[in-house]
Amino acid sequence: MDSVLVLNADLGPLHRVSLRHAVRMLFREVAVVHEAEPDILIGIFPVPKVVRLVHYVVTRWRFNAGPAWSRNGVIVRDRRRCAYCGGPATTVDHITPRSRGGRHTWLNTVAACGGCNQRKGDRTPAEARMALRVIPHAPTWAALATR
Repeated sequence: MDSVLVLNADLGPLHRVSLRHAVRMLFREVAVVHEAEPDILIGIFPVPKVVRLVHYVVTRWRFNAGPAWSRNGVIVRDRRRCAYCGGPATTVDHITPRSRGGRHTWLNTVAACGGCNQRKGDRTPAEARMALRVIPHAPTWAALATR
């Protein structure tokens, strides 16, 4: 088991944490075990699959605006596929290069493999004659959580 689901006090899903973090939450009495592995203990605690927070955490901020830009978010949004060749993506490429004023935004970045990112270099896709296979968009919280 590599991660544990954290539920809010109203049983709404919040996020996933490591098993170590979940046990710390149980020890601090911030959360209780909602679902556990049968007959397996870590000290006095059963090994949790799902923990529930004791007190409700307000999460309105998650639904007001989309998630902030992140490299990992771009790779997840593009399903870990290169936007130029369709191969496995390991890096993030700026459509308008940063040296030309391109920013870290959802609409200016795509996932790319190392070869395509190096080949494109400090040029726009049109200048490098590399067509984009995907149209960059700003994802929602739900879209990033389900991938």
